[in-house]
Amino acid sequence: MKKPTKVILAVLALLIIGFIYYYVSLPAINIHAGGFWTFLIVLLAVLVGFYILSRLKKGENIKDVKKSKIFKVGIGAILLVVVVYLVGSLLSSPIVNAKKYQKLLTVKDGEFTEDIDQVSFDQIPLLDRDSATLLGNRKMGSLVEMVSQFEVSPLYTQINYKGRPVRVSPLQYASPIKWLTNQKEGIPAYMMIDMANQDTECVKLKQGIKYSPSEYFNRNIYRHLRFNYPTYIFDEISFELDEEGTPYWVCPVKKYSIGLFGGQVIGRVVLCNAITGETMDYPIEDVPSWIDRAYSADLLVQLFDYYGTLKHGYFNSILGQKDCLQTTNGYNFIAQDDDVWVYTGVTSVTADQSNVGFVLMNQRTMETKFYKIEGAVEVSAMSSAEGQVQNLGYRATFPLLLNIANEPTYFIALKDDAGLVKKYAMVNVQKYQLVAIGDTVQQCEKQYIALLNTSGISADATAAATQSKTGVIAKIAQGVIEGNSHYYLMLEGSDEIFDISVVEFLDIIRYNVGDRITIEYTPGASANVVLGISKE
Repeated sequence: MKKPTKVILAVLALLIIGFIYYYVSLPAINIHAGGFWTFLIVLLAVLVGFYILSRLKKGENIKDVKKSKIFKVGIGAILLVVVVYLVGSLLSSPIVNAKKYQKLLTVKDGEFTEDIDQVSFDQIPLLDRDSATLLGNRKMGSLVEMVSQFEVSPLYTQINYKGRPVRVSPLQYASPIKWLTNQKEGIPAYMMIDMANQDTECVKLKQGIKYSPSEYFNRNIYRHLRFNYPTYIFDEISFELDEEGTPYWVCPVKKYSIGLFGGQVIGRVVLCNAITGETMDYPIEDVPSWIDRAYSADLLVQLFDYYGTLKHGYFNSILGQKDCLQTTNGYNFIAQDDDVWVYTGVTSVTADQSNVGFVLMNQRTMETKFYKIEGAVEVSAMSSAEGQVQNLGYRATFPLLLNIANEPTYFIALKDDAGLVKKYAMVNVQKYQLVAIGDTVQQCEKQYIALLNTSGISADATAAATQSKTGVIAKIAQGVIEGNSHYYLMLEGSDEIFDISVVEFLDIIRYNVGDRITIEYTPGASANVVLGISKE
């Protein structure tokens, strides 16, 4: 074989190997991406390997090859890339850039009673991710026409959808064979779980989802993004819905502001229509307001830890630890002002059993507020709630932070071994010995407010949390929620609907249209929750 032909074949083989590696690993062509430097090292190593093989085929021994100039240049290039990567990593680290890392996140002091509204019961997310997954899988099991071909993706992104806290997750192909037989039509539906009332719906689409992580080849969402944006370094993507229910992939783009690899924040967001594959690219400040998750919870927590631990430099965060604060072990999500905020407690790095406050971080804007409220760490509150039901063996979920009667309160769901929510608990943040347990949220809150009053924490707690109204029953109807009977009634001259649990107020079955009553209730978005009722 002639030498030019050998060279052409060698170059062609190198290009094929490089393309296969790129197609599979999808590194960003960007000096800030660690994968790019790995790609360079692999590419240079393959070149050196080809050179060694070509010389050995000519009958030369390995010692002569190692003495050649080309071999030395190749090895030197590999070592240079490795050294640049290692030095760049060191110069990008908090060790030499503590002040810059500490200033990545701007933290403002917040006022608890002003910033955090008293949420109505029908907007409190009662389920955690595991419970949502359980409900989604059960719903999928009941869909005979799809269960053999698809399963639910484990994503379960929490978003606000039309004013409701929900978790959404697309279906995915059950196996490569199922992909082969269904990929033409795409994925036909996504799962939506209302976190407040636990309603689970499999939303079927007119056109199937064609771009997702469970696709292969060019319709795989990661490959689709890479080929459209070869220089972008994407963070963890999420599945969301616009206000019309159209599914999108929200794809945050990393931005590095400290050296080669340090100071990660989000600089842009790419939206990809999950059905058509159409993409839109936005600077972070111009992201549409319906998007709830540009910053992942883990990234926000990491940024706050930099803020809390690096005030006096890196070595102080390791040795002296003066004024060092860190987030507690866990977080949850709070719906506020049509955004999703990450909640977590803040404690000292000595890992004691008390919080110095807590922090809320907006997943769309990165806005962060710190609330200086001392109290028990979440784990202590969870143990306190479990202690009230230790005979039942229920386990506590990570708390939500709620404003109940202007008191910071941990709200905790208690689950059995099967993962089902059986009871609810409210634990006072500042006095975690005050624990109220209830079979319903309304019952739990009623007992909690009574505890606040008797303990002297909030003398006007009941007044702050409830309202009262007297009137004549104009309409009354019955319904069933989660197996429990409820009565819904309206008063003359009012459009408000009042929700009354038969379990808690059995006498409601004696009431009729025309009766004059007095109701104590807490306002809700769709119906006011009745805490007390009497007939005049």
